[in-house]
Amino acid sequence: MSHDPVPRPSASPEAATAHCTIIGLDIEGFGRHDRSNTNRLRIRKGLYQAVQNAFDAVGIAWVSCRHEDLGDGVLILVPADIPKPLFVDELPETLTDQVRRYNASHPRQEKMRLRLAVHAGEISYDDHGFTGASIIHTFRLLDAPELKATLAANAALLAMVSSAWFFDEVIRHSEYSNSTCYHRTDITNKETTTQGWIRLVPARRNTRRRIQAHNIDGPAA
Repeated sequence: MSHDPVPRPSASPEAATAHCTIIGLDIEGFGRHDRSNTNRLRIRKGLYQAVQNAFDAVGIAWVSCRHEDLGDGVLILVPADIPKPLFVDELPETLTDQVRRYNASHPRQEKMRLRLAVHAGEISYDDHGFTGASIIHTFRLLDAPELKATLAANAALLAMVSSAWFFDEVIRHSEYSNSTCYHRTDITNKETTTQGWIRLVPARRNTRRRIQAHNIDGPAA
């Protein structure tokens, strides 16, 4: 099934809007002092390969998405016609598996753990990129101290947070989303006061759907 890409900027900013699923990802401790710039470049390469592999494996066409680099992470905007349950039924475990495979072939300074935020809503765009309350809300969830503390206190490779809207409308209605693994928490970050739903995601060795393994390059010799 083909999907129309997230629209490109147009000459009429007032009309340049679209509804998207919004994914925010960042790397825990990217700026740690024990990491060199070379380490960070390898981590970034590993992140993009892991995300693209995971999207392709669960049936989300990477080429249909728009993404913006964040230095230590990535913002991904996904067309509204791609089913939202994919982002919580299979993507979290599949992405964690990809990260585990990457980490297995890299030294400590290049291993990564991720935070992921998922939301959906209207975005506005122009010749310079994207903006909108929905994107801001996603980043407030991604940067929430509660999410950072959850990952820091555990050995999991991925901690994810869902907006209250996404949990109420998507996660709790899906039989495969592991909805009981989420816990609700109050989040206050800058101007945002809201509720989010947080879960730790273990690597999944036995998948409900057969996932094709993809190799990620190790560090240079």
